[in-house]
Amino acid sequence: MKIYQAGPLFTDAEKEFNRKVAEALRQAGHQVFLPQEHEQQLVPGYPAKIFAGDVRGLDDADAVVAVLDGSDVDSGTAWECGYAYAKGKPIFGLRTDIRIYGKEEKVNLMVQVPCRALAGTIANLLEALKAT
Repeated sequence: MKIYQAGPLFTDAEKEFNRKVAEALRQAGHQVFLPQEHEQQLVPGYPAKIFAGDVRGLDDADAVVAVLDGSDVDSGTAWECGYAYAKGKPIFGLRTDIRIYGKEEKVNLMVQVPCRALAGTIANLLEALKAT
C-alpha cells in the first residue's frame, strides 16, 4: 500500500520517531511518503514548493498514517487528515501519548472520528493496516 505518513517534524525526537514508524511500515511491505524526506531547502518560495510536494504525496497515497502524539495534534497533521478525509482516503492514527482529551476522545474528535483505527503502538498500527 502507498502510505502518506503525516506527523510533526520540528524536533529531533519527532523526526526520529517518524523515521522509526516509516521503517516499520516499509519492513511490512508498504511504500511510504515521509514529508521530512522530501522537503526542499529553505530558499525563497519554499512554502509553496513544500505544500505542493506534500499535496502530491497525499494525492498519490492509498492511505494516510498520522502520528497524533502531543497535547494537541500538530496543525499540519490535522490539515493532512482533513484533506485525506475529503478525498476519501482511509486514515490510520497512531497515538503513543497516554494523555486523553475527554471521556471518549484520545485526541480532538474532529481528528479521531475519521480514523479507521487509532493505534497505541506501532505493532497495533501494522495490525490495523493488515486488516484492511
